[in-house]
Amino acid sequence: MAHKVIHPPHFPKPRGYSNGVMGKGNVLFISGQIGWDNDANIVSPDFATQFLQALDNVIDVVRAAGGGTTHIAKLVVFVTDLDAYRAATPAIGEGWRARMGRYYPAITLVKVAGLLGPGALVEIEGMAVLP
Repeated sequence: MAHKVIHPPHFPKPRGYSNGVMGKGNVLFISGQIGWDNDANIVSPDFATQFLQALDNVIDVVRAAGGGTTHIAKLVVFVTDLDAYRAATPAIGEGWRARMGRYYPAITLVKVAGLLGPGALVEIEGMAVLP
């Protein structure tokens, strides 16, 4: 079986990567998504806004593959500033519940020195298991 590349139609065209790849057993691998909009611009310098946009981008890849938020099995969150993450947790929590309800996949949070996208403060990658 060949892997199927998943690309939400409203996303900018990726160069050198795929936004998602559907593998055997309907496992979807989702590339790291930063807080950028459909024109590949960082949405805001605000940490919570970037986090929630990155989450929306992950969700968009899952939906483009035919899944929903409860199919997300694992997320890895990369942040450049733990203090900014901690300070933003109330806003992140509110935004999370609006998008994901009370569903929480397995999540890992990793502090990194920097991210590839200029101005990016957070990047989220994931895996989903679709029906």
